Amino acid sequence: MVPGSAPVRHPWEIPLLVLAILTTAITYVVAVILIATGDLSTWILVVLAAPIILFFARGQLYASQQVNGIKMTPTQFPDGYRMVAEAAARFGMRKPPDAYVVLGNGQINAFASGHGFRRFVVVYSDLFEVGGQARQPDALAFIIGHEVGHIAAGHASYWRQLGQFASNYIPVIGSSLSRSMEYTADNFGFHVRPVGAPGAMGVLGAGKYLVGLVGFDELADRATLESGFFAWLVNLLSSHPVLTWRAAALRNRTRSGHLFFKPKMIGPGPGLPPVPSGQSNSGFS
Repeated sequence: MVPGSAPVRHPWEIPLLVLAILTTAITYVVAVILIATGDLSTWILVVLAAPIILFFARGQLYASQQVNGIKMTPTQFPDGYRMVAEAAARFGMRKPPDAYVVLGNGQINAFASGHGFRRFVVVYSDLFEVGGQARQPDALAFIIGHEVGHIAAGHASYWRQLGQFASNYIPVIGSSLSRSMEYTADNFGFHVRPVGAPGAMGVLGAGKYLVGLVGFDELADRATLESGFFAWLVNLLSSHPVLTWRAAALRNRTRSGHLFFKPKMIGPGPGLPPVPSGQSNSGFS
């Protein structure tokens, strides 16, 4: 994908989603059969109650933001509010999702979710320190674009999350699907603010204070160099692509992010635009 083109899904996302849904469907069939034979094991009851458990978990998560979070508005965190609206418009959404700031206590994180027909984004407060004028606001715009991208791609759907329910407890299937979704969301973040990609990766690796010291190309180059069984295993079992692979995918936009095996290309690939004067080519995600 080149700058300016529409964001695309990772090619493995839909096949892995189909596999996850089939896994959940088979799990339900097995649970029903076992109940018919008189088996009332705890795991069977949990599987059958999954739709209700998920509904209440999503509702409680949304309510927690409503009553505890600081809602982004034109007068509260206006820069973040503008970034959310910009991303939603770029993705063709009819209206931007609600967005909240919550106390980070030093944690670097953001997420997207939903309840009913509502969709929302949550950004930890520490990210706004990265996004301040003294640092790299483009990195914050990339991260917000990434989270709004999760919503635009349907990742926050109740039915989708229910379909993925069983696969989340099966090694490799659930984690691989999650990694493909993260690569997809990165494509959305890149579509909104490509120049923010290096900063976004930098803050994930070194934090909000040292983000400016991270060499993005050095980070991406290591995707081709760090090898071995355990390095491969860490990625395979992770819900997010390992940072070096993720940086390599954001630098070379001619290929989708690697899901199972490390990239082979050494050196910069086409895709990232020139970094504006006064900013280093490093940063946050």
